Amino acid sequence: MIFRERTDVGEAKRMFLAGINSIDRTEVLPSRSAIGRVLSASILAPRNVPHYRRSAMDGFAVRSVDLIGASPTNPVMLQISDEIMEGTCTPVNTGDYVPDDADAVLMMEDTISIGDMIEIRAQVHPGKNVGEIGEDVRKNEIIFNKSHILRPCDIAVLASLGISEVKVYSKPVVAIIPTGNDLLPLPGSEEPAPGKTLDINSLMIGEYVEKWGGSARYCDIVPEDANLIEEAIKANLDTDMIVVSGGTSVGDRDFVPAVVEKLGRKLVHGVGLSPGKPTALGIVENVPVLCMPGYPAAGLVALFAFGKPALRKSGNIPDIPDTTVKATLSGKILSREGYVSYARVILEGNIAHPLMTAGAGILSSIAKSDGFVIIPENVEGCEERSEVDVVLIE
Repeated sequence: MIFRERTDVGEAKRMFLAGINSIDRTEVLPSRSAIGRVLSASILAPRNVPHYRRSAMDGFAVRSVDLIGASPTNPVMLQISDEIMEGTCTPVNTGDYVPDDADAVLMMEDTISIGDMIEIRAQVHPGKNVGEIGEDVRKNEIIFNKSHILRPCDIAVLASLGISEVKVYSKPVVAIIPTGNDLLPLPGSEEPAPGKTLDINSLMIGEYVEKWGGSARYCDIVPEDANLIEEAIKANLDTDMIVVSGGTSVGDRDFVPAVVEKLGRKLVHGVGLSPGKPTALGIVENVPVLCMPGYPAAGLVALFAFGKPALRKSGNIPDIPDTTVKATLSGKILSREGYVSYARVILEGNIAHPLMTAGAGILSSIAKSDGFVIIPENVEGCEERSEVDVVLIE
């Protein structure tokens, strides 16, 4: 496979992202349905939390002045009462309202009950074990900033404030166009005939699009025909991003990069990515187009390297660092200088076993692996027993 040019991965990514505009569409959702969504506006607290003085302990609401000098050798006796006044206390549980005339809560462990009296053997200072109004959240305080990704704990905070709806960015719509005369649609319960293969790439791409915060639009398989590929791309220019699977190499029937160039701007064709060299990137009528290799493993690497950051920029989704772990290689990993290499490894404790360092079409090697060791383009492989960062496969 010969490419006239091979663009550096970092430069290709920079060019691609520079041509992507973030969407401005928004929608209002019930808070409980907004987990994982991105806020399109900051949220202010409509009220205090707590909105009353509450007890942080099981015990007795007291006036701290009544307990001055209390100790095991000099206990103080208080009358249990429903009202707080000099010489009285009121039983409270955790979270209960603390009467206005009380300024502290004495822990149950520091008391001994004697009929309707309690013997107190410890002092407390004003405010002890009392949650003040607005201690957790102050009214008009910014709770979450614009572009915050809502988590389950955030939804609970919203519920505590009585916020039942939130305004979020709409999910970016990604059209997935599979190409190839050999492809068959899913599901396929029977074994395909020789020379035919199931379109698993569309499923893989769509699942990652949904996982990363987008909405997948699945398209019919397009034969290896330049006119039909052109029609498919034009029909999906109402989306926020297009991913074309297959037809990106330099063979007689690899029409996709040329079609992108005809319709818009072809930014790159051929990147220093292993596997994933035949990747092409372009912009058609302000819609980013990722043309990924049809070989599954190569396509997935291209999707991780370019599709994920492009989707995040399009959808106003904050860039979240990959989850990585430190590990020691059990064997040597080879790589080509000038290419960013994604080497598949299996983790066993803190040991990383290389699984497959070559083979662009073997998807099962990714499913069997726990992550990638990403080797920079200026490094020729990794030696056995060297410490590496393993990027976990989502």
